[in-house]
Amino acid sequence: MNKQIIRVAVVEDDSRLRRTFTDILDDADDCECVGVFATGQQAIRGIPPLAPDVLIMDVNLPDSSGVECVAALSPQLPDTQILMVTVYQDPETTFEALAAGAHGYLVKPVMRDQLLAAIRELRSGGVPMSPTIARKVIQTFRRQEPRLPPNGAAAPAGRLTFAAEKAPAEPDAETLAPREQQVLELLVKGYSYKDVSKELGISTSTVGTYVQRIYEKLHVSSRREIVDRLGKPMA
Repeated sequence: MNKQIIRVAVVEDDSRLRRTFTDILDDADDCECVGVFATGQQAIRGIPPLAPDVLIMDVNLPDSSGVECVAALSPQLPDTQILMVTVYQDPETTFEALAAGAHGYLVKPVMRDQLLAAIRELRSGGVPMSPTIARKVIQTFRRQEPRLPPNGAAAPAGRLTFAAEKAPAEPDAETLAPREQQVLELLVKGYSYKDVSKELGISTSTVGTYVQRIYEKLHVSSRREIVDRLGKPMA
């Protein structure tokens, strides 16, 4: 039986690292490098048609942030697992990347075996993270003080309620900026990112940024949720 090949794309501005990643993938018997990109705009244009199984993404790109690229690409590539590989270890960048759609986070330098193990873990449903990143994620949650529900009642089994936790607000399209409203209306009509870009005369990466803001303000994670929660039919 033939081994399933994992198709991988790489977004990295450092030419030496691009070559290193390509060599690692080419030498692995279960991976194939299907595309290499040096900038965010190249990645946003070139990656969707490739639909890779795994996308390796740097954060610091010459023309944009890798987090912005993830926000623009992840809605278009629901089956692609995104692995951030970067020097940034601060919690803000980590959580922004994960919120944008990243599935794993490794801190450079990354050794050959570590990179391949992370790629394979992603394909098997795991969430690979460098130990320092995983520790910071855990510490962030531990800093939140647990509390009991009102009247001293016990929390439901299997659920821990945190003091910082807030009840989700009802989605309110009126809180959106005018341009966000325009993007929202086109999304509800079934427009693709590319169609929205052409209709409004903005780049697809800018569309992705607006969509991410819309999702955050309306407390949703997909176009279908927008339609369901706002009660508007899709065209």
